[in-house]
Amino acid sequence: MKLYNAPGSCSSASHIALIESGVKFDVVKLDLKSDRKLPDGRTLSDINPKGYVPVLELDDGTFLTENIAVLLYIADQNPNSGLAPPGDTTARYHLLEWLAFISTEVHKSMGGFFNPNLPAEMRPQITANLDRRYAYIDDKLAGNTFLMGDQFTVADAYLFIVSRWAPGVKYDLSAKQNVKEWQKRVGERDAVKQALKP
Repeated sequence: MKLYNAPGSCSSASHIALIESGVKFDVVKLDLKSDRKLPDGRTLSDINPKGYVPVLELDDGTFLTENIAVLLYIADQNPNSGLAPPGDTTARYHLLEWLAFISTEVHKSMGGFFNPNLPAEMRPQITANLDRRYAYIDDKLAGNTFLMGDQFTVADAYLFIVSRWAPGVKYDLSAKQNVKEWQKRVGERDAVKQALKP
């Protein structure tokens, strides 16, 4: 497998998951601010016409995109990693619930702050939406080590990366004590440290 990753972007969640899974993989680092050229001369759009990461190249040469699909595929390569519950359990659907919530409610909202043309009057609305989302997350983390209890999953990797954007976009998470403690725990994991190395 080969992960096309822009360090610091949401694709870093897949990088964390790959390390946690223990499967063999390679990483191709991309700079999304450049011309998006790959080392072999192709561009990011050549491997993902949607034009963004993550992109996971499978061993058969096909490509898989979109965070939820990529993260679940990685988790399923080594079920013993605990990155996702088995497919025939209710817990698996709760993981999907978390991944969808992170993707549509947190990632997309936080990503709005990166828009250089964001109208000033939209910032308070995005902030209010994120405040509600993180209040929910903070409540769910009360008494839990990770989003789904005591087991680190791909949902933790995804939310961790998106939450790391908060200081850069001037979104304040300091009042969310459970989120802060969770961020610290996740940030101390070896796989996270390794994936975030410059």
